Amino acid sequence: MSPRILFVEDDFELAKLIGEFLTRNGFLIHHIDRGDTVEAAIAEHDPDLLLLDIMLPGKDGLSICRDLRPAFTRPIILLTSVGSDMNQVLGLELGANDYVVKTTPPAVLLARIRAQLRQHEPQTIAGSRPATPALSQVLHFGRLVIDAANRDVKLDGHSVVLSTSDFDLLWLLASQAGETLSRDALLKALRGVEYDGLDRSIDVAVSRLRKKLGDDPNEPHKIKTVRNRGYLFVRSGWDS
Repeated sequence: MSPRILFVEDDFELAKLIGEFLTRNGFLIHHIDRGDTVEAAIAEHDPDLLLLDIMLPGKDGLSICRDLRPAFTRPIILLTSVGSDMNQVLGLELGANDYVVKTTPPAVLLARIRAQLRQHEPQTIAGSRPATPALSQVLHFGRLVIDAANRDVKLDGHSVVLSTSDFDLLWLLASQAGETLSRDALLKALRGVEYDGLDRSIDVAVSRLRKKLGDDPNEPHKIKTVRNRGYLFVRSGWDS
């Protein structure tokens, strides 16, 4: 599945040029032009990376970056028309992962985006290598089929659209079906960080998976919450 980028830029001509270039290079681009609609767009489109202009109507990029962290754990790249050292330092301190001047050649921006996505690729629970499934693997659980080669999920024969990070979480849970995985283990495997007792990103992602896969959010029986332990992918939960 192509990585998804939420591109926030109020210069429509620049947005069109960059958006078309990134689309040609394999990305799915959703463009918005106001800062005060970013959080709603993230909730709707679940992007793998946020490409964010600093000067925006509604809400500026630095404020957006500050307010999104730590809830939004994926890469944020700030765009600016002025290469100010102060803005760069402030942006990085507020949680941005990178800072790019708009005059930067598109190929360099592309490389910076790919570098950030690589750095945020999931790792194994042991932490030794990325948790990318072998391309030949397909997991079958009754009505659910997870195809690693095509990063495709089908439920009752119909494709389920998942973001890159949600697919990685589903694969990790499903490949260890029947085992309870703690939030700490999942965070280490997917993002290489330890659970601090406050991070709710795994809970949010599991809730999103349940919704997309038709699990009952009040009494889930496909991806269960095991109190004080973590999450359990149930093998038999997909049979009916």
